[in-house]
Amino acid sequence: MSVGTVYLVGAGPGDPGLITVKGLALLRRADVVIHDRLIPHELLREVRADAEVIDAGKAQHDHRIPQPQINALLVEKAQAGKLVVRLKGGDPFVFGRGGEEALYCHSAGIPFEVVPGVSSAIAAPAYAGIPVTHRDVASAFTVVTGHENPDKPESAVDYPAVAAAVRAGTLVLLMGVTYLTRIVDELLKAGVEGVKPAACIEAGTLPAQRVIVGTLATIGTLAQAAKVQSPALFVIGEVVNLRAAGLGEGQQVERADPHPDTLPDTEIQ
Repeated sequence: MSVGTVYLVGAGPGDPGLITVKGLALLRRADVVIHDRLIPHELLREVRADAEVIDAGKAQHDHRIPQPQINALLVEKAQAGKLVVRLKGGDPFVFGRGGEEALYCHSAGIPFEVVPGVSSAIAAPAYAGIPVTHRDVASAFTVVTGHENPDKPESAVDYPAVAAAVRAGTLVLLMGVTYLTRIVDELLKAGVEGVKPAACIEAGTLPAQRVIVGTLATIGTLAQAAKVQSPALFVIGEVVNLRAAGLGEGQQVERADPHPDTLPDTEIQ
């Protein structure tokens, strides 16, 4: 029996229409789909009726299948000759543990391929009318996770460097709801001005999307008062003001058809 292939596919940030054509084609061909919690669940209707679908979703303090078991599952299913799609929210390599899974496959001699996805770090601000760069106010953007590996002895985030990045452009903070107060305090201590524009985007790209705008000094209180829940991200920088300047009027309110039958059946090598 020949060994199968593992495809690490980015499902995009939430709107099912934002998966790539290649990712959708692989999903429709898959023998096994192992998916995360934050994928667009409408996409599972595209999976073959006889395919095996495994929910490996993780929430804070609730890992349905621990990461080592997910790694082992990928190898086990591929060794059985299956076409395996590991469907991950956003992009597999943007705080998605895709690198860990790819290395595990490599060490086990399993062929793998990464199919990039649209990251919420860019898409959610765009849907909220906030470009992460704009040549008049931000020529760079930095993406930081607010939820690091809890097994690390100390934070790997260099807050003085992050503060310098905020002064130079835009900061996008992913998975920061739980530790937002501490992160804001660290940025203020590192010299970021409290009046720096900031926004919280909850459920970005989804019909339930909410956008809360304030400043670095107030965004934590505003998010708490609004009872913001994960998934949510935060944008800090002058680009936030462009939402009120008119870009918020272009915010997409219609969502793509989760059954894009007109898309071609892309040939996957």
